[in-house]
Amino acid sequence: MAGLIPLNRRGNHLMRTSTGFNDFYNMLDDFFSDNWLQQNRSLSRDTFKIDIEETETEYLIEAELPGIKKDDITLNIEDDNLSISVTRTEEVNNEGKNYIHRERRASSMSRRVRLANAKLDNIKAKLDEGILTVTIPKQNKEETIRKINIE
Repeated sequence: MAGLIPLNRRGNHLMRTSTGFNDFYNMLDDFFSDNWLQQNRSLSRDTFKIDIEETETEYLIEAELPGIKKDDITLNIEDDNLSISVTRTEEVNNEGKNYIHRERRASSMSRRVRLANAKLDNIKAKLDEGILTVTIPKQNKEETIRKINIE
């Protein structure tokens, strides 16, 4: 399908006036190019992806965190809300070098998920090969449906 695009508007020098849709056109052109996924997806600019599965007895949350160490992850649950936060700082220590310019990378990402009837006891979390798996048991809530008499 990449051959269907005759000219990427980003490289079109004939378009001198801005119509306000240039970014939109470039996004469409990049979508149909062969490398649109690689150039637009980065964990430093994006958030991580999660899957949530619900059974009768528990919630199973899987988060994709490639290259993240477990010390960089913070898990909290409060009022049926699970919060997964990642803070990552990368610093290269090369002592004895005379730097003119030096950069460090720092990024943080966070996701919050509401889980009705989450039980705070026996929550399990495991990080294995870039996949964080969190298992949260559910509480059995009583039915709260009541008939109301009308006067």
